[in-house]
Amino acid sequence: MSLVWSLIASFLYVEIVIVLLLVLPVASPQRWQRFFKSRFLAMLSRQAQTYFYLLLFVLVLFLLEAIREMRKYSHSDHGAEHLNVGLQNSLRLFRAQRNFYISGFAIFLSLVIRRLISLITTQAQLLAQSEASMKQAQSATAAARSLLTQKKDDETKPSAPSADEVAVDDLKKRISELETELARERKDKEAMKSQSESLNREYDRLTEEFSKLQKRVTITSNDKSD
Repeated sequence: MSLVWSLIASFLYVEIVIVLLLVLPVASPQRWQRFFKSRFLAMLSRQAQTYFYLLLFVLVLFLLEAIREMRKYSHSDHGAEHLNVGLQNSLRLFRAQRNFYISGFAIFLSLVIRRLISLITTQAQLLAQSEASMKQAQSATAAARSLLTQKKDDETKPSAPSADEVAVDDLKKRISELETELARERKDKEAMKSQSESLNREYDRLTEEFSKLQKRVTITSNDKSD
């Protein structure tokens, strides 16, 4: 095995170990998420997308090279006189098939690892949200129970008038006082009106008496002049 394929095979073994660590219950999703958000991985994640696609591109190139060699050595047919050449071609075909499986599984496990990291991160976020929702529900339940207990205590105890009730009572008293004052003002107005009418009648009577007296004085003065 050449140096390049040895490196690819080593990368495949590392991928297998990573997949086993992610699949087996070694750590909880929250711990994996904290590990993914560590400073070291945060520094690598800035260029992780570029490195990932570059790695896939290289693996795909080696996969295509392995496929080309498989097709090249799978169609070669030699007779018994070329036994050594046939053995060499069979050996090269075996190596091409081995390289094909190594590069193929390396590409497959790269995609699997990326998907597992995404799923574990999502699971950790959902667990955190569910815990927060559970805490909110528990606090809301405790608040509702305390309100119900307080309401039962208020129903059993004689309730003291609240500030709103006191304000309403003061307003009712003020309205009744204003109504009483208004009724008194109306009575005073009616009395003044009746008094004014009586004064007008008296004024009319006095005016009439004055006119009669004036006529008598005029008639008397006329009689004396005659």
